[in-house]
Amino acid sequence: MGVFQDFVGRFSQTMGAYLGDRALMEAAVSASANVILADYEIDEEEIEVALAGMRANPILERGYDTLKLEAELFEGIARARTRAGRAENLHFVAVIAEREIAQRTSVFLIAADVADQAGISEPEHAALAEIAAALGVDKDALLGTLQKA
Repeated sequence: MGVFQDFVGRFSQTMGAYLGDRALMEAAVSASANVILADYEIDEEEIEVALAGMRANPILERGYDTLKLEAELFEGIARARTRAGRAENLHFVAVIAEREIAQRTSVFLIAADVADQAGISEPEHAALAEIAAALGVDKDALLGTLQKA
């Protein structure tokens, strides 16, 4: 049964990559947007890092072109300008909380890379803590992994 489940999981992931995994894309975009606006400033470098991180994800890279990812990111940033919008972004992040750890970790690490452009500020740490809680991942362990790399 384990081999069959593994096959079905890989098949579903491959099909999601070609058809576009909207929930994964929305989670990555929303997490990045909340970090980008955590300090109430939009930094072009952070946007570029977010897009590069999403393009590095094989599922997102195959399912969405750069223009689509950019458009979705700017929608997420527009939402993140208000408390209600940041909460909505966290909802998009939490949608994938039951997914495999690799996908949840990937979304968190994209957001962490965005935060780490000039060192992670206190507001960015707070945003990353909310994102980690929504994804059910260990923020400190994942950030420790980044510092060792």
